[in-house]
Amino acid sequence: MTAMTPGSNLPLNAVSVTVDVAAPVRLDVSGLLLAADGKVRSDADFIFYNQPSGPGVSHRSGGGSAPDSITVDTGALPPGIERIVVTASPDAAGQTFQGIEPTATVRDAATGAVIASFTPPRLGAETALVVVEVYQRGGVWKVRAVGQGYANGLAGIATDFGVSVDEEPAAAPAAPPVPPAPPAPPVSHPVSPWLGGPAPAQAAPAAPPAAPLGAGKVNLDKGRVSLQKNQTVSLVKGGRPLLSQVKMGLGWEPAFRGADIDLDASVIAYGPQRNHIDSCYFGKLSILGGAIKHSGDNLTGEGAGDDEVIVVDLGRIPAEATGLVFTVNSFSGQKFTDVAKAYCRLVDAASGEELVRFDLTGAEPQTGVMMAKLIKQFSGEWEMTAMGDFVKSRTVRGMVKPASQAL
Repeated sequence: MTAMTPGSNLPLNAVSVTVDVAAPVRLDVSGLLLAADGKVRSDADFIFYNQPSGPGVSHRSGGGSAPDSITVDTGALPPGIERIVVTASPDAAGQTFQGIEPTATVRDAATGAVIASFTPPRLGAETALVVVEVYQRGGVWKVRAVGQGYANGLAGIATDFGVSVDEEPAAAPAAPPVPPAPPAPPVSHPVSPWLGGPAPAQAAPAAPPAAPLGAGKVNLDKGRVSLQKNQTVSLVKGGRPLLSQVKMGLGWEPAFRGADIDLDASVIAYGPQRNHIDSCYFGKLSILGGAIKHSGDNLTGEGAGDDEVIVVDLGRIPAEATGLVFTVNSFSGQKFTDVAKAYCRLVDAASGEELVRFDLTGAEPQTGVMMAKLIKQFSGEWEMTAMGDFVKSRTVRGMVKPASQAL
């Protein structure tokens, strides 16, 4: 393994590499696909937790208990893409990198072997960083240590590279914008050797935001949240984490008035290293000391409302359990193309109020699906992400490995 310094570079022998970015706090890690002009082609080239995949580049969330990562498959990048920059910013609004310097670890995505690591030195007022870049030079793909700091957060990086971003109101400046002022400059490295010229702040001002990217996670303050696949909601209401008892209801109906379908809902609990702790299903109705309980098996899916319910006492989940994945399997072997109206919903057990809902709009001819995951953050709150990922498995046992990989 090579310990890199700012500006240093290495040729990549691996076609596909993963860059993990770790820090003592939760980070938002992103990847931007850049053309020869140093800009994205469109907002679709900005890869982050709410848009986790693009051509040749994908984002993987560590769920607050492991580093977020960006994987770059150089063989799958579109023609004209010459560089992928990997960025990071603290998840907490306004937090700087002072005292919490991140470390990027570059690995061979196929084998997991560590290629290099880089920790940007002397950080202070930066609230966002371009950490490393994967770039092509003379037909060879390389990785370069960058460490370019910005004082205006991830939005400053994104707009400098041509992404249209609407910031959250809390991040907006108190005073009105000052006409013809350039974007806020980087707070370190006034000349950027990795760009071969002036630092990004010297670029022409970006156009006004065209459409929000949904870069801020929503919470429960405005009532029920309807999620689409890969969207995330923070289980926070009134500024406080939801740590009461909730019910995850899962339901389905036979498609086209077909035969009754016996599906089984389960929840799989994992530790901070994606290690399997236990599974709650019709054959084991209580796990984690009773913090998670299953309602029992529904053999037909008949009737309105939830077919199976899993009760989760968030406040009683032991510290070693940081991730929960909710799955549905067809033990009898029927495919999800025979299912209509599959959904999951999170309900406040005390009030009966529906908090979050995810309706599965598509189906694949498989026997298992990962519906949603709950991930505990550093701050203690939980986040729910809609998944809708299909797996060939008739039992919860066969879901343990793919669910771990999806955390």
